[in-house]
Amino acid sequence: MNQRNLLRQVSQLLTLTAGLAALSAQADVKLPAIFGDHMVLQRDQKVPVWGWADEDELIIVQFRDQVVQTRAKGGKWSVNLAPMKASSTGKDFLVLGKNRVEFKNVVVGDVWFCSGQSNMEWSVAASKNAKDEIAAANNPRIRHFKVPHVTSAKPETEVKTTGGWQPTTSAVAGSFTAVGYFFAREIQKDLDVPIGLIGCNWGGTRIEPWTPPIGFQSVPALKNISTNLHNFPQKNAAGAINQQSALAIYNAMVHPLVPYAIRGALWYQGESNNGEGMLYFEKKKALIGGWRSLWGQGSFPFLFVQLAPFNYGPARAEHLPGIWEAQTATLAIPNTGMAVTTDIATVSNIHPPDKQEVGRRLALWALAKTYGKPVKSYASPLYDSLKIDGGKARVSFQHADGGLKSLNGQPLTWFTLAGADKKFVPATAEISGNSVIVSAPGVSKPVAVRFGWHQLAEPNLANAAGLPASPFRTDKWTDATMPVVAPPTPPPAKK
Repeated sequence: MNQRNLLRQVSQLLTLTAGLAALSAQADVKLPAIFGDHMVLQRDQKVPVWGWADEDELIIVQFRDQVVQTRAKGGKWSVNLAPMKASSTGKDFLVLGKNRVEFKNVVVGDVWFCSGQSNMEWSVAASKNAKDEIAAANNPRIRHFKVPHVTSAKPETEVKTTGGWQPTTSAVAGSFTAVGYFFAREIQKDLDVPIGLIGCNWGGTRIEPWTPPIGFQSVPALKNISTNLHNFPQKNAAGAINQQSALAIYNAMVHPLVPYAIRGALWYQGESNNGEGMLYFEKKKALIGGWRSLWGQGSFPFLFVQLAPFNYGPARAEHLPGIWEAQTATLAIPNTGMAVTTDIATVSNIHPPDKQEVGRRLALWALAKTYGKPVKSYASPLYDSLKIDGGKARVSFQHADGGLKSLNGQPLTWFTLAGADKKFVPATAEISGNSVIVSAPGVSKPVAVRFGWHQLAEPNLANAAGLPASPFRTDKWTDATMPVVAPPTPPPAKK
């Protein structure tokens, strides 16, 4: 059927559906809640549209200049809209069956999936300069869709929502994911297209409940989970689902969103997996690979935040560096990016309020690597190599764009050095181009360097753009000793 005939059929069905109000709800064509007024559709790639209807019911979907049709099979239907260019002009989105479903003010741009635990869920209203940020929030081209906390014992087909798609205004922006909102604001300055944010996050959650079965099954190191998926999610004696167990959140909050077209994902999580070391890297592989497999969009961008320093207690001083190491290792997965936050932390508060800078640093990765914009420096310095020269160790860095510097103009901090005895001591560190020369009294034959290897570490090494270096170690020792570090003195209580 050609486009003209389809448009004629749409006109005829519009007349027909006006008289169908008496039909039962069971006969109505229905779409998941992710489709609604003010939604953002993904530009430049096919856009899946799906829902439910009576068996063999004719379904017609019309948006902008496209009209596509199909028939329901087994009570379900799906179509694909052809790739569309970005547009900030809101249009009606129409679905016709035995009834008519119409969504208003639908735009086309980029959609980012914002997931993780509390630092991703952290709202604009709870962030730095909240009052001013909310007062200035008037950008209807940035739109947010919030998925509420819910679990399920099985994969669900319908997603729940709190408020549907909400264009940014001062009345609603305070509840948006702050990291997602500030990320969107940054990239929109360059892209000038609508940005949709799907806020799918839950404070305090581990990574396992977010991961799909295919993710666990693709990582041999997680065989203990993948071979026992029939036992997940776990329930207590009263039958309540444990939201921290595998599949619990994925079933209810992620599965029903697939395959809504997205540009990429933002991830801020790891606090609840602190202490797992490189096992967390294996779980990140499962999450990323699993999501990419489900969406079927190839290796879409996965940008994440390296956790900020925080005092988890003396017994866990090196647990956080283990997570940092696992997060840095995740950069080996194609099309990933990491925002380092060691310089914008609050070591006595696990929720640093400066989410503006977190969003900006994620945006640097997106602009440079996802969108191909000429960003001079987008990544923090990362350990590259170690060369021993007599009693000194030369550490070279990747992403030392324009050279290295001290953020505060003071001598470099949080470098330690060890010999074969595996006893690390505080070291002196001096910048030499894209390298740092490390030495320490009593270590005449250096073997290994550690940088920022403590949960309280807020080092001052950065590249010329001011992006802080990520913590690292050059060894894999499990029996090394580190200098004792006293926790910082908390600020005096306000009177």
